[in-house]
Amino acid sequence: MPKVSEQYRDARRGQILDAARRCFLRDGFHETSMQDLFAEVGLSSGAVYRYFASKDELIVAIVEDNLRDVVAMIHTVATDRPGGSIGQALADVIDLVHDRHDENGLAGLAVQVWAEALRKPALAKQFRRLLLQLHTDLVEVVNRHQKAANLPADVPAEALASVLIGAVPGHVLQLAILGPQAVGGVPDALRALWPNSIDAAGKTAK
Repeated sequence: MPKVSEQYRDARRGQILDAARRCFLRDGFHETSMQDLFAEVGLSSGAVYRYFASKDELIVAIVEDNLRDVVAMIHTVATDRPGGSIGQALADVIDLVHDRHDENGLAGLAVQVWAEALRKPALAKQFRRLLLQLHTDLVEVVNRHQKAANLPADVPAEALASVLIGAVPGHVLQLAILGPQAVGGVPDALRALWPNSIDAAGKTAK
């Protein structure tokens, strides 16, 4: 029997996830059955179950895909762009959210997933792991800006990081309910709120 390449497996997995997103956006998690998914993707049950054993596994995979890029972007800011402004970092995340929403309806799926996480321990565990990584990376960014007097030094960095993270789900909710046109100016607003960056000498720059 010929070997299946990693590229083929990734493409098939992506095909199944794309079909699941369409089903969930159209009918919701609870109204979508695995049979609905088989019909949407055009594959046999065995072909789908080879990659995902249940609907819950599909939901977890979608969560990971949606949050992975956001976490990676904040991690890049914390490590590769330590002098960048907080406003620019958040604006980059919001731009990424908009791109993913255009591609696969991220905002609508996110709102559904948040509700599912309240009743599914496995999903809540995945959320917690990814959010903790996001928080850890953002605390590092906040610490640098506190030392450069760009952010208040008398407020714990952990609390400031939680406030900044809170801007993202609030934006996602508005994007899902109000649509892209209603929140299109948010990235520029974030840059205006936190315009300062840190130059190579550690000094504050506009």
